[in-house]
Amino acid sequence: MKKRDFLTASAFASVIPMSQATPLKTSQEGPVLLTVSGVIGKSNRGPLDPALDQMMVKQGIAFDRAMVFDASTLYRMPSVQIQPTLEYDAKVHTLSGPLISTVLSAAGVALTKPLSIVLRAVDGYNVAVSLADLQTYRMVLATHMDGRPLALGGLGPLWAVLDADRVAPFKDKPLKERFALCPWGLYHIGVLSKQ
Repeated sequence: MKKRDFLTASAFASVIPMSQATPLKTSQEGPVLLTVSGVIGKSNRGPLDPALDQMMVKQGIAFDRAMVFDASTLYRMPSVQIQPTLEYDAKVHTLSGPLISTVLSAAGVALTKPLSIVLRAVDGYNVAVSLADLQTYRMVLATHMDGRPLALGGLGPLWAVLDADRVAPFKDKPLKERFALCPWGLYHIGVLSKQ
């Protein structure tokens, strides 16, 4: 570095407080897409804020701590592919993303405990499934369909889905009844102890 550049940079740094000159590095690179709360072993966010977490408050969600995930974090997780026939167009599509159990593990959920998992979508639709069933069905947190990211306003950006063409007891049901456990527009997963 030239002496003049060094002196200019030093003078500039002395005028601006260090907290403003150097942006803080965080593990979250983009907006939060998924919040996991409840019986979790890891967290990277504090309690629900009644003023700023409006949708969660309106849907009756409450937590003291949670684990949040952005798109880049979810995209970096090991991904699987499934090819179910979708009820919306009766066509086979390739859906990909991490297994929900992989996401839960990243939140420190003990995958061997008898837990109930509540999957909640942005429109308020929610379903409860046991952790054991979720693992048996190999439910996927789909982030992509046919190689493209799922869109908000469509079935995304996240869709809790299973390979309904191949997983009992869903494969023998009529197409319109296969995806009742599969909320699209998923944004919250609640992990509850079974009573």
